[in-house]
Amino acid sequence: MLSALLAAVLFGASTPAAKLCLDRLGPLTLAGALYLGAAAATLPFALRSHFRVRSRSNLLRLTGAVVLGGVVGPVLMLLALQRAGAASVSLWLSLESVFTALLGRLFFHEYLGSRAAAAALLVTVASIVLAVPHGIAGSGAALLAATAGLCWALDNNFTAVIDELSPAQITFAKGLVAGSLSFGLGALLEGAPAITSLSAGLGVGAIGYGVSLVLYVSAAQQIGATRSQLVFSTAPLWGAALAWAIAIDRIGTEQLVAAALMAFGFVLLGRERHAHPHVHPRQRHRHAHTHDDGHHDHEHLGLPAGVEHTHEHEHDELSHAHPHSPDLHHRHRH
Repeated sequence: MLSALLAAVLFGASTPAAKLCLDRLGPLTLAGALYLGAAAATLPFALRSHFRVRSRSNLLRLTGAVVLGGVVGPVLMLLALQRAGAASVSLWLSLESVFTALLGRLFFHEYLGSRAAAAALLVTVASIVLAVPHGIAGSGAALLAATAGLCWALDNNFTAVIDELSPAQITFAKGLVAGSLSFGLGALLEGAPAITSLSAGLGVGAIGYGVSLVLYVSAAQQIGATRSQLVFSTAPLWGAALAWAIAIDRIGTEQLVAAALMAFGFVLLGRERHAHPHVHPRQRHRHAHTHDDGHHDHEHLGLPAGVEHTHEHEHDELSHAHPHSPDLHHRHRH
């Protein structure tokens, strides 16, 4: 639980930290630095297994994640930070969870129950509460942040069904390719950055994106994906709290109301439960897994059941019922 909480704090802190970096770096240059820093931090973990993408569908998903999640999303988020406070932008980015759930329901066969729908509504109302007092300027910043959230939601849904790469490998690929592209465009359009400013951007990316991901994956291995995702979804609240703590932004009534609505929404999302009889078709794929999850019954001599590892493996057809989330094995229709 502690790893997931620290991952949420670090990722949330990256938004106000990026706000400070914008004083000396343009949005394209900073977006590139953030993702190049993430690539550097995840490189040792990405090299633990072979890096290969043989499936055309996985290559298309990875390309979408790189372009939308690594290039477009970060630039839009930084443009929003230029127009609004770090606390407000942090809270607006909670819309990423809403968009992830809605897109998953519409296009990726995910279940969206009444509690998840209520949570989505609460986060949306909270975002409107934040934008209204700031008029047209606030609406423009909110739209930029919301569109960034939509890009990252598409990124989340694309990467959730990539079964040939680990999370560290996906982050490394996204960081290296998208970071290099954004940084190159930034150098061309915004000028060469100072070394000290560039180092700050790389550091924020390495810690807020790279180290945060490694901690999140570690938490998912220890307490499960559902619980770790619930804790990690508090990241926007931590970002807003840090912005207030270091006096980047003032604490307004609308921000406190919005934070309370979002917190309640996250509680509802965490209480969502989904279980029914379902059939797993016969398939062969490659992804990180353990042998104590009820879906992987093959054996490895000398390897404890709870140790996560990655290799290509085959599943026989299986029919059963249990509580489940929309992971690689549960993309059935409802």
